[in-house]
Amino acid sequence: MTPATHPAPANVTSLAEHRLLHEAVIDRLRDLIVTGELAPEAKLNERVLAERLGTSRTPLREAIKFLASEGLVELVPNRGAMVAPLKPEKMREVFVVLGALEALAGELACRNASEADIADIRALHYHMLAHHARGELAPYFRYNQQIHQRILDCAGNATLSQTWRALNAHVRRARYMANLSRERWDQAVHEHEEMLDALSRRDGAKLQVLLRDHLANKLVLVIEALGGFAPKENA
Repeated sequence: MTPATHPAPANVTSLAEHRLLHEAVIDRLRDLIVTGELAPEAKLNERVLAERLGTSRTPLREAIKFLASEGLVELVPNRGAMVAPLKPEKMREVFVVLGALEALAGELACRNASEADIADIRALHYHMLAHHARGELAPYFRYNQQIHQRILDCAGNATLSQTWRALNAHVRRARYMANLSRERWDQAVHEHEEMLDALSRRDGAKLQVLLRDHLANKLVLVIEALGGFAPKENA
């Protein structure tokens, strides 16, 4: 006889649905900020945003608090929430550290990645190229970030990966912004081609340099876009 199946308790189902809604609202609000549809220092009007995202204010407020923890939103006493400004000095600090973390991850990934891991990254790369060819920046960027995340995962160091995630959340908008120039976007794709080649050959020393330079090149564009000065050595 087939064992009887029992539906999940209502409170468990409700909790799961709440979590999915919570994550969906976070993702949609994050995308609006990262792509610049909500500009830096723009006030987050709960009523307008709730209507735009098709949600109630409770999950929206939860999403705003979560994105504040990522550095994308600022909670201002007596003024509510606003999109966090992009500060050149903060960008310099974070990009330098990210460059070092990604360089280390590249070296470790060349040692530890399986052939299946590399094949997965190659597949993500081809999806990214397709969106680049069609001029579709938002989906291109999603695959781009997945590639960087997979390289971190392949390093096999949970502390490294967790530290990168926390820092990368603070500069996600800046990384997106760096591709708004078509010339820089094309250059970024070329750099990714070189990175994939180095990973495929398991050339850790080469991939280290490529990843650090990749972040430094992005920083130059970001600082210029923010009206700051170009970074100096080691940036």
